[in-house]
Amino acid sequence: MRKSILLPLVLVCISLSACQTTSMNQVMETSESQVAIRQIQTRAFDTTNNTKTLRTVIATLQDLGFVIDKADKELGTVSGTKLDGYQLRMTVTTRPRGKKQTLVRANATYNVTPVEDPEPYQQFFTALEKAMFLTAHQAD
Repeated sequence: MRKSILLPLVLVCISLSACQTTSMNQVMETSESQVAIRQIQTRAFDTTNNTKTLRTVIATLQDLGFVIDKADKELGTVSGTKLDGYQLRMTVTTRPRGKKQTLVRANATYNVTPVEDPEPYQQFFTALEKAMFLTAHQAD
């Protein structure tokens, strides 16, 4: 009787230890890819004026065809949706970085799937950089 219980118990332990190794590898791969995605999603700007930054983010999203869903000055967040045969939602967060910079992070989802492709982020930040430059130099 003990042998019949011992064999399945050993097999379960072996299979569980194999799962643990696999999940640890998945966690490590996810962490590395998350760091790469975060680098794509984040830019620093040489300004400390959070209000102007948020207004520029809103204008940039609107210029790119987004409809602003929410904007919260206290939290430093703006969310917008672009409906063009698909649903792309972007949430942008601003926060101070040191004494002279503001960190801007954009997070996009396509329908309900996180966007990992760098292109939408590059388009957003290229437009935002131009708008931030024009705002800083008082040009319209």
